[in-house]
Amino acid sequence: MKRIFSHALLAAGAAAGLTLSFIPPSPAAAAMSRWAESEGGRMRIVALPPDASGHIRAGLQIEPKPGWITYWREPGESGIPPQVAALPGGNVSLKAIAYPVPKHLTAGPANDFGYDGPVTLPLSFAVAEHGKAAQIDAQAFIGVCKNICIPFQATFSLPVTGKGGSHAEEIAILNAAAARLPEQPGADFSVAAFALTPDLGRLQVQLKLPGGAHDADIIVTGPAGYVFTRQDKARPVEGGLSTEIVLPQLPRNYAPRGKQWRILVKSGARAMETVLAFR
Repeated sequence: MKRIFSHALLAAGAAAGLTLSFIPPSPAAAAMSRWAESEGGRMRIVALPPDASGHIRAGLQIEPKPGWITYWREPGESGIPPQVAALPGGNVSLKAIAYPVPKHLTAGPANDFGYDGPVTLPLSFAVAEHGKAAQIDAQAFIGVCKNICIPFQATFSLPVTGKGGSHAEEIAILNAAAARLPEQPGADFSVAAFALTPDLGRLQVQLKLPGGAHDADIIVTGPAGYVFTRQDKARPVEGGLSTEIVLPQLPRNYAPRGKQWRILVKSGARAMETVLAFR
């Protein structure tokens, strides 16, 4: 069973090794916070000044220590999903968080999804009152795991202004993070068709794959907390692949109509993610 750690657990977390940090602004680099440190790694927020519309491009930069991992938005059976929130009372709000393509991590019987090296989660903030000085006051909560999972939380306070240089390092970090995101469906890489079997035991998928490929790694995220990867009856078809994703342990009496799942497809060096909307 997947174990989900939420903010409701933070009060009890200290006894279980929860790392809590308040990270003040860094005077040496106003577009980067200082690093928050834990036993299993470190993290910080990197940001660019607001653009003309008040949008702030930012990222949560995470560096697990060697041998440690951190997690994707659906961590699998034993992980902790990342959470980022703007603190109340500030003039900056969080609009979106994105996730680079994860690895399928296996340790014994556990199947997890995440990152075994440095990763930056792209963030989008917006200034509530455009034209006023902007400051990101945010809280990040992640898990870093080796033999055990350690909840790791830090609160960051980061002024974001147009002053203080070219921001070349921040741009390089955020561009590298964007390059690791899955692409949107396109002419040569997409879901051509999908359907649940009547018994809800399988998801039938037909994929259009790039370069004439006929195999792919597939991660389907269904109801919250459910991740499906096992393929069956895979066969090449013109332009791609037809396969079935096995769906064990779907909630009893699950009604798919009106629901939206997501599918991430990795083929060669490329990855594509899209929504599966059930009608």
